[in-house]
Amino acid sequence: MKQKVQSFGRFLSGMVMPNIGAFIAWGLLTALFIATGWLPNEQLSGMVGPMLTYVLPILIAYQGGKMVGGDRGAVIGVIATVGVICGTEYTMLMGAMVMGPFAGWVIKQFDKAMEGKIKPGFEMLVNNFSIGIIGLILMIIGFYVVGPFMAAVLVILSGGVQVLVNNNLLPLISIFVEPAKVLFLNNAINHGIFTPLGIENVKETGKSIFYMIETNPGAGTGVLLAYWMFARDKVTKDSAPGALIVHLLGGIHEIYFPYILMNPLLLLATIGGSVAAMFYNMIFNLGLTSPPSPGSVIAYVGMAPKGSTISVLISVVIAAVVSFIIAAPIVRMSGSKANLEDAQSQMKDMKAQSKGQAAGAPVDLRTIDRIVFACDAGMGSSAMGAAVVQRKLAAAGFENIKVSHASVSEVPKDAKLVICHQDLAARAMASAPGARVITITNFMNAPEYDALVNEITDARTNKHSEKETGDTYRSGLLLKKNILINHAPAAKEDIIREIGKIFHEGGYTTEKYTQAMLDKEPVFNTAIGNGLAIPHGIESMRGEIKNSGLVIMTFPEGIDWGGETVKLVIGIAAIGEEHMDVLTKIADACDSEEAVDEIVAKSVDEIYDMFKRQ
Repeated sequence: MKQKVQSFGRFLSGMVMPNIGAFIAWGLLTALFIATGWLPNEQLSGMVGPMLTYVLPILIAYQGGKMVGGDRGAVIGVIATVGVICGTEYTMLMGAMVMGPFAGWVIKQFDKAMEGKIKPGFEMLVNNFSIGIIGLILMIIGFYVVGPFMAAVLVILSGGVQVLVNNNLLPLISIFVEPAKVLFLNNAINHGIFTPLGIENVKETGKSIFYMIETNPGAGTGVLLAYWMFARDKVTKDSAPGALIVHLLGGIHEIYFPYILMNPLLLLATIGGSVAAMFYNMIFNLGLTSPPSPGSVIAYVGMAPKGSTISVLISVVIAAVVSFIIAAPIVRMSGSKANLEDAQSQMKDMKAQSKGQAAGAPVDLRTIDRIVFACDAGMGSSAMGAAVVQRKLAAAGFENIKVSHASVSEVPKDAKLVICHQDLAARAMASAPGARVITITNFMNAPEYDALVNEITDARTNKHSEKETGDTYRSGLLLKKNILINHAPAAKEDIIREIGKIFHEGGYTTEKYTQAMLDKEPVFNTAIGNGLAIPHGIESMRGEIKNSGLVIMTFPEGIDWGGETVKLVIGIAAIGEEHMDVLTKIADACDSEEAVDEIVAKSVDEIYDMFKRQ
């Protein structure tokens, strides 16, 4: 049941988060140009109403329809939602959240029913008219049924909240909000509930206190400060400052959730900080012009109406101070048992929807050149996680592997490796069915990051066991026994056969790879100048390579290699695109005849050390 609630919450936030830029534009438009704004302008303020009434709901409906029914779902979601918008005087964000996905589901079911039944040549006709006719029907239903119904729901919710406001009890809503945030329902609460309610306030007064309930970064700041100052576990203590920066300035509240789960008593701190800030906000009649997203202190203060910037900043400070005062003794008394690893395990128990850490199809890590990091909206947490993984890959020498971030609903279908939060695994696999999906629970300190880097390292340095390869391969791109100095002169073909035999007997290639190298020479003479030859197989036979490897031979007196005099021969067997990296490094080492002569004069140990460094 808990997982279903979380999934529903993430679905709601998934409709809103990609459109946050539009909300910010509307918020700035309101803050600047309405009569009480920073720069009152009657003409420009005329855009506030249409953007709120039409643009924001339509964007949400488009995204919701697309999440369920793809591009056709997006179009019909917009059509149907126009009826909801016109069917009531209220702003229909919640109506769009219902009608957009529903319309997407309807057209998806229609397409399934018609699959294989449309005569060739009539596809476009059926597709276009089906959206037009079904969309019109749903628009009428939205006008007469869904719009009035959602308006009634909004009235009930507004009335219930108004009771809390009239009785000065609104701050107590934090008792429910703060625990729900730790279950990763923060975006769903903020954008699914408080944003629609807040919009009605903004229409009347130009600001809303509802935007300040879930988004205040002060409560989480106090907890992270307490860990930074008083945590006894070194790993946790050292990680807290980085998490604090990401939370407070980056606005990624998810970063402090594991710290709460280390000790659930810290919910008292976040609840206390939030309640104190909300009492302050009510006393001084504060509000924001638009939902601050991401919930950083910069965005929070940036959405303050004219004349209340300092007052809004004080709200953050109050939440942080109260939260810190409550959290400090809890952290100090928690001893050394609480650590991030425990919290991550706890989160897996609470939130796991997928079994294990990885799912989906296998991927060849020897050739992977792109990783996609996915989150709800493809902005905050995924951008942060992608940056962390990119740094770890670069530190391990894999700068050529690029890590991008995307919304989980827009992961490229050809993606081979996707990283996402556990709750999003099913959606990630639906977006990229052929991908391997690695799930995490902590965006900054996930152990899965290091495990992935180690796995890539192992794959690319050929750390396979005899059982895995089924041959005599013992690991290593270059072995000393495969460096043959002062080799006796021989014909090019005989040398290639000897290299092929070494590769085959060493477990690097199949027996067929020898012929692949021989077939390469008529197409491309592998003597490339400076007294160097680099025999390797034709592209179509690269599948005969099991493990990347090198064989090095030196001929001090030189040999004939298809009309070229060669003193250094380096046989190459490389998996995927590794040969390009290997060739680049060999070219750097052999950039002149003098450099090749120096290599030829070296001992086995000296050549081994040199190429290992390369």
